[in-house]
Amino acid sequence: MWSSCTTLVLTLVAVSNFSPVHVLEFCESAAPDCSSHVDTASNKHPSAEPGQTRWKANILNLTQHLELFKLSCKKLIEALPVDEIDGNFVRTVKNCIFSRSNPTPLRGSLRLGAVSKDVIEGILDLDVAVTRSEDFLLYASGAKLLPGSAPLAHRYGGHQFGYWAGQLGDGRAHLLGQYLNRNGETWELQLKGSGKTPYSRFGDGRAVIRSSVREFLCSEAMHFLGVPTSRAASLIVSEEPVLRDQFYNGNVKTERGAVVLRLAKSWFRFGSLEILAENGEIDLLKKLLNFVIGEHFSWIHSDDPDKYLVFFSTVVTETAQLIAQWISVGFAHGVCNTDNFSLLSVTIDYGPFGFMDSYDPNFVPNSSDDEGRYRIGAQAEVGLFNLEKLLVALSPVLTQRQKKQAKIILKGYLDIYQMRLQQLFKDKLGFLGDEEEDEDDHLIVLLLKMMEDTRSDFTMTFRQLSEVSTNQLRSRNFTQMWALEDLSSHKLFSDWLIVYLQRLSRPQSESDLHRQQRMKRVNPRYVLRNWMAESAIRRAEESDFSEVELLHHILSSPFVTQDSAEEAGYAARPPLWANRLKVSCSS
Repeated sequence: MWSSCTTLVLTLVAVSNFSPVHVLEFCESAAPDCSSHVDTASNKHPSAEPGQTRWKANILNLTQHLELFKLSCKKLIEALPVDEIDGNFVRTVKNCIFSRSNPTPLRGSLRLGAVSKDVIEGILDLDVAVTRSEDFLLYASGAKLLPGSAPLAHRYGGHQFGYWAGQLGDGRAHLLGQYLNRNGETWELQLKGSGKTPYSRFGDGRAVIRSSVREFLCSEAMHFLGVPTSRAASLIVSEEPVLRDQFYNGNVKTERGAVVLRLAKSWFRFGSLEILAENGEIDLLKKLLNFVIGEHFSWIHSDDPDKYLVFFSTVVTETAQLIAQWISVGFAHGVCNTDNFSLLSVTIDYGPFGFMDSYDPNFVPNSSDDEGRYRIGAQAEVGLFNLEKLLVALSPVLTQRQKKQAKIILKGYLDIYQMRLQQLFKDKLGFLGDEEEDEDDHLIVLLLKMMEDTRSDFTMTFRQLSEVSTNQLRSRNFTQMWALEDLSSHKLFSDWLIVYLQRLSRPQSESDLHRQQRMKRVNPRYVLRNWMAESAIRRAEESDFSEVELLHHILSSPFVTQDSAEEAGYAARPPLWANRLKVSCSS
């Protein structure tokens, strides 16, 4: 039965062509020096002790007063050079990491379209009640700056669709600063859609409701799926008209402007280093590398002569693991350019992404991607390409010996990716132990091949395998399990099922209920399908954010069956109109 699959690898990706290759701070008093410890404390995996001491008296009390916060970009500005030229006019920028750039307030009345309580309370230490205030609307949209704020736009470059694109940078984003929360975590806050910067090129610096809803929802959905990601705190919408040619076909429409307040441990990306190497700014390249390593890779000693090599090795490993996690939940980023790949290996810059409905290695979520370069089945290959470009950027600071070692490290990328992907799919199928590695590979590969042939739903096939009992599998009783019904139509399904049931029986000590519980913890019932996002967007554009709120609530517990989600059809067969949806780079 396996003859047709023995030469396949985990074919969710086609690998045959692989070649080796400002601190937002809570102060318990109004004293002028209440924030002094932030500027002196180390952020290298900071201890939670200062935060615990600071919050000891009121550990359960979240502030409802935004004026108790203070912003500062001191650490970033003191460590990294800022553009000597002031002003938001578009220009070529050199010899710096940031440019000063103030947000441009949205015109017209403002409305809170969505808010993440988990981010507001769990990261920012605020009572979610503050989001109902007028001040929050102003601060979270860029119309008002907290004391001490010195907004910055980051300069970077990148390879886009395989070609060097030169200077890119934050064309519509403003870094507000860093926040050290009560858990000792440092987060960078950024507004997206907040107006022009020196890097806006031909853009207007705005984002629209359509793209902002998608970014807000997917950032939070990915977090609750367990995938490393930036976070989204809020979505503010306005009446400001923004012109967009959504599909680049000359059909320009007026949409409404919006701003997302988003967070990440760092917004530095591959392109942050590429622009410096490309322009021969080697001293600045070293300075940025040393800063990034010191802040986010603190286990790498500053005096280690191989520190840049160790850094590269870490990024290779974590990038491979991140892409494997994308694949395991059926996620395609859509624009895997080097400027969209984080040095911290978290998912950033949500644009024309998509979660697969029917399993298809050639699934392309981005209608602007005519050649399918960023199809879901090519993401691992693109990750390798991007890492090759990162190595080129690092080459000026590596010795000949280190360059040779870096190439060897890069050759191991595919093995790291495949090992992680294999483990993720073993977990999704409920396998325990490593004794049956070859058999497990065959079971995974054949399942994916059957899913491709029958166009079985990716998310629900794995979820329903988690929910079905072994007795139901033996009897092939798939009542109300539409994805398994589709899969069972394949001519090889019966043979696969026999071997799968035998594999599940090892080890014999585990109960069927425990196996189902394990599988349901890694196989979501709900993901942000494009049709779900589109339905919420259509309502939001009519000022009805109820479905955005519903989706946000449901996707915060994607592994738990929820009545409201079932009523909305979020686990049902996708509607026919979902096949006609298109998402582009335009936002």
